[in-house]
Amino acid sequence: MSAPPIRATYALVDHHGSAVTEATYRGSWQLVQFGFTHCRVVCPRALAKLDEALDLLGDGSPVVALYVTVDPERDTPEVMRAFLAADHPRFTGLTGSAAQTRDAAAAFRVFARRGADPDEIRHTAITYLLDPDGRPAHHWPDTADAATIAADLAGYVLA
Repeated sequence: MSAPPIRATYALVDHHGSAVTEATYRGSWQLVQFGFTHCRVVCPRALAKLDEALDLLGDGSPVVALYVTVDPERDTPEVMRAFLAADHPRFTGLTGSAAQTRDAAAAFRVFARRGADPDEIRHTAITYLLDPDGRPAHHWPDTADAATIAADLAGYVLA
């Protein structure tokens, strides 16, 4: 599967309040997932699957796991930090202004639209892998399982 035609750029704030861009993580593989903390089913399932894939990859892997919000109004750095620390501590949450998160989503070709229910945001459910130079290397649809993602990751990051 080839990487989608994305720009893979962002200028956001991490869950510690520090400004970050794709260049911040140069030298590491970046596993990038878009979602939001108030999601009830899809996002928690995706994060759990990625945690499992990273567990299968093993300790010491050169992968930085990033969770980019599509709900910046509610997902402040503090909310992202608390949410991820509770169940997904290996992830760094990224947020920012509405314009910043919209630009990041557009750069990754992520669709996001709020539904009638304030807790419903429909968005693209694809996980992206950026190489150590920040270029798109691979992506997985939401249907990929943890074992497949782990095997693919090993082929890239441990090769």
